[in-house]
Amino acid sequence: MDRRKFLAGMSTAAVAPIVCSPLGAAMQGHGGMAGMGDGQGGVKAAPTMGPPLCGKADHTLRIEPCKLEIAPGVTVETTAFNGQVPGPMLQLKKGVRTTIDVVNATDVEDLTHWHGLHTDVRNDGAMEQGAPMIRPGETFRYTLTPEPSGTRWYHTHNTAGDNLNLGGYSGQFGFLTVDGGPSLGDYDQEHYLAFHHWMPHFVPMVMQMQNISANRPVSTGSDVAYRHATVNAHCLGAGEPLRVRKGQRIMLHLLNASATENVVVALPGHKFKVMALDGNPVPNPRVVDTLSIAVAERVDCIVEMDNPGVWILGSTLPEVREMGLGIVIEYADAKGAAVWRDVPTVPWDYRQFASDAAAPVPDGIFNLQFVDVGTKNGSMFDTWTINGKSWPDVDPLRVEQGKRYRMLFHNLSGDQHPMHLHRHSFEVVAIDDKPMSGLIKDTVNVLPYQRVAVDFIADKPGDTIYHCHMQLHMDHGFLGIIKYV
Repeated sequence: MDRRKFLAGMSTAAVAPIVCSPLGAAMQGHGGMAGMGDGQGGVKAAPTMGPPLCGKADHTLRIEPCKLEIAPGVTVETTAFNGQVPGPMLQLKKGVRTTIDVVNATDVEDLTHWHGLHTDVRNDGAMEQGAPMIRPGETFRYTLTPEPSGTRWYHTHNTAGDNLNLGGYSGQFGFLTVDGGPSLGDYDQEHYLAFHHWMPHFVPMVMQMQNISANRPVSTGSDVAYRHATVNAHCLGAGEPLRVRKGQRIMLHLLNASATENVVVALPGHKFKVMALDGNPVPNPRVVDTLSIAVAERVDCIVEMDNPGVWILGSTLPEVREMGLGIVIEYADAKGAAVWRDVPTVPWDYRQFASDAAAPVPDGIFNLQFVDVGTKNGSMFDTWTINGKSWPDVDPLRVEQGKRYRMLFHNLSGDQHPMHLHRHSFEVVAIDDKPMSGLIKDTVNVLPYQRVAVDFIADKPGDTIYHCHMQLHMDHGFLGIIKYV
């Protein structure tokens, strides 16, 4: 059973509306709950509504159709927040209560997830945990007390299934930053750059993806390919360049907002000093030639501008740069066409940013094996299992509040899997049995046939999902749940 079919069985009583108090505090929601599947990859709500919203929210996001010219003569018709891609930048303060109204101006139910924030179940924006869907024409008010600090983001958490116009395939994403954390160093400029792929289409044999995807799959199942890619809203060369001067230090906040494509990027003639991963400062900042950024991951890095010219910051794969994944970096007074030079690539290793010390012994361990079991139920795409079961027919991981737990991810497939844990952060503590500690993330990429161990503290009571962040995998069974006891 896939995510869409599961939603048909959810109880509308899972989340009760919170009404406005006489003191004028805003209620937390106004909209329908998850209900019947609509057969198109969206969700059809049950007819329950809360009282009217009270007062004005601190921020308002509007989910609406959007036409986006990503390159001359190339227009994408998608869904976005406030008619722009990425959506509006949300700059929040750590620990300061914030309300965000999300208005659904489409004809499909939807909801918004605040990726990387430690929220309660209702405001996390994941229907599998019981968060309400937002019916067409309705508004839901999210109430957040933002933590932790750093580079976070927001995006739809709707299911797409076989409909490649919904969910993460759309333009529904934006940056969210939480102020109040440690400094990542001095810099002269900062830029927020999101990678995204457009015009998805079915590819019957995944081996066709070998030359056009940084995922480098080695399995033979179905997959999704794309015709175009952008940095923010434009293909390479179609938007304004980033203009810099020699001697400047540039802070780049990079986000992979693709539905299914991991990316590897470089800036020839320059290096990246990685300061934070998924918004969390790394124990050991390192200088690297390339950045490997899996779906949903973020990298905060500083680049020393010490090689004047006109350069391309983009994918290391020529086929992906031709799709548009890149942006021009232009030094003052530099002229001519943007230059790309191949950069030697080395395997990405999270351990270089961590401590070599072993992490504390956990109170409990969960062994989780990932397997592709092929197509089922008439879908074009393969079904995925965790320990032999697909969502929603999975065995919950049961935890006690306050204890430390270890999740051992064992990838028994030929695909990469960026694993995301909702409402919590985790510490990456081992890769292929080699210990490490101190690296805090919310998404970690598990390579084919690799073993990755992560620890989390069970300090956010309530149902909590974990899943592969590739929309294609998540929608077809690759999702599990943690329950507090």
